[in-house]
Amino acid sequence: MKPLALALALRPQQWVKNVFVLAPLVFARGEKGGWQEGDFSDLRRTILAFAAFCLASSAVYLVNDVADVEADRNHPGKRSRPVASGAVGVPTAIAVALACAAGALLIAGGPVAGVVAGYMALNLAYSLKLKHLVLVDAFCIAGGFLLRVYGGGLAAGAQVSHWLFLCTLFLALFLALCKRRAETDLLGEDRGGHRSILLEYNVPFLDQMVTVLAACAILTYTMYTVSDETARKFGQGNLFLWTVPFVVFGLGRYLLLVQRREGGGSPTRILLGGDGPFLVNALLWAATVAVAAFRHS
Repeated sequence: MKPLALALALRPQQWVKNVFVLAPLVFARGEKGGWQEGDFSDLRRTILAFAAFCLASSAVYLVNDVADVEADRNHPGKRSRPVASGAVGVPTAIAVALACAAGALLIAGGPVAGVVAGYMALNLAYSLKLKHLVLVDAFCIAGGFLLRVYGGGLAAGAQVSHWLFLCTLFLALFLALCKRRAETDLLGEDRGGHRSILLEYNVPFLDQMVTVLAACAILTYTMYTVSDETARKFGQGNLFLWTVPFVVFGLGRYLLLVQRREGGGSPTRILLGGDGPFLVNALLWAATVAVAAFRHS
């Protein structure tokens, strides 16, 4: 076994999804008056929570690769994965997954460890059974993102807005079903040979669902930016409203990429620079959020 193959099996590029753990810290600092107060214990706890979720997600990916090893070997895009290709043996993958899971719980500590444990339990159930149930598979993925936000809120000592939870739910479902749409395009009529549940999805249904979910994500995000709760935290003249156009463009751009078959199966690849306009838009959104959150620090 090559160390590089094992590192790839951990899928560190997927750790970008754990930025959802960091989101509540922004709101906690805004509520407390910015970064001038000198107490950075919430920052330390949040960084540890982020690291814990990174280890937990790697454990989950290894378990999923072991469970799907035969199907992945018949998939045109997944056959090169370290476990499917044989570069990392199944016993090694299981051992490393257990080590990552233990490390995640140890690093998280306290209430956050319970959330991390719930995240891993949900994903274990997903790998063994739930991913074979139509729509339930997408809701399991969304549940993982909600647990990330909840865990980040506990670590930062922040009360997460119900609008933010709803936006996370709709956004995660949008991404999950976009991935199913991309898999349906890639595998075509042979998709049942990879995973039988893919036969229960069809393009018209998926297109309708992702359109509805994109609209719901935009609406709930907009409601968060203009809510009384946000105004109390960041002042009546808060600038969060100006982040909405970036969200609308980002979702529209991603949906266009899915429709044109240019990467909708991998949101991580798109976010990490797979599409220039999407990346620039994401950076502009992040910059606007930073200004809105900390201009009164």
